[in-house]
Amino acid sequence: MATPRLGGIAIFAALIATLPFAPIHIEAAYGNFLLAVSVLFAAGLAEDLGWRVPPKGRLLSAVVASLLVIVMLDAWVPRIGWSVLDQVMVSGVLGIPLTIFVVVGISNAFNLIDGVNGLAGTAALVCAVALGWIAQATEYEAMMTFTALLALAIAGFLLLNYPFGLIFLGDAGAYTLGFVLAWFGVSIVLNHPDVTPWAILLTMFWPIADTLLAIYRRGLGKRPAMQPDRLHVHQLVMRSLEITWLGRDRRAVSNPLTTLVLLPFIVAPAALGVALWDQSALAFMAFVGLMVLFFLAYFVVTFLVSSGRFGRLRATAPAPAPLSEHPAE
Repeated sequence: MATPRLGGIAIFAALIATLPFAPIHIEAAYGNFLLAVSVLFAAGLAEDLGWRVPPKGRLLSAVVASLLVIVMLDAWVPRIGWSVLDQVMVSGVLGIPLTIFVVVGISNAFNLIDGVNGLAGTAALVCAVALGWIAQATEYEAMMTFTALLALAIAGFLLLNYPFGLIFLGDAGAYTLGFVLAWFGVSIVLNHPDVTPWAILLTMFWPIADTLLAIYRRGLGKRPAMQPDRLHVHQLVMRSLEITWLGRDRRAVSNPLTTLVLLPFIVAPAALGVALWDQSALAFMAFVGLMVLFFLAYFVVTFLVSSGRFGRLRATAPAPAPLSEHPAE
């Protein structure tokens, strides 16, 4: 029996349930935001129900939803911490397209890491908590409430998703979580000039890094950036666990164990984002430094595997089960 991929319905329902908690002075704006979210949620849900919405269609819906937020709320990223560009960012000439690019990218990024039980949900939970912590540091009470409620909704989903995968986020859930978290980050930056956007990006570092790596990897192989593959970090970790330790037919163990193995690498950048929320230069250096380390680690490991350094393990260990639990993208 196929596992239902309708966890996004619960996530979206929980978002709607947060509307009564919005302060009166932003209740209408928050309602408009949820209306924009519904556009992306609907596209993702259509795909989850088997109506075949192509990746480009889902990305287009994320663009439309972002434009709705920008038009209805007059909101975009106003700065990146570089004075020369910040003057153009504020006017929207650069700020609007950059905001759309980042928000759409993050929405897609959470969908790309939704490949093993608990990974996307855990990354979203860590991000929500980290954003809430930054909101608390800036005394942004409304966002403290929204991030706390979202974190509770994600935690409820994880009770069914991890470790046994009784339900999956699906495209509706993954895209919606990425979109909402990205816009929560934009809102924090927009409302509190001391917050650096680089700290916000650190809170969602793992999905961003994995997506940039996928784009680079596919470009290196002269393949379309949107073409799925099975070389994401979580997939390699899962196969490595099976090859070197667990053996054949242990996907029920290797799948959730992969999320546990990756958890420190999800939490650490987010913790740096919280610590450096008002330190633009340091947050930028941390983001770039971690990205370089991420790429180096990936290519070193794949080189060792391809060069046969792990040949003995591959020759003696039983073959891993096929990747079948989750669609990688």
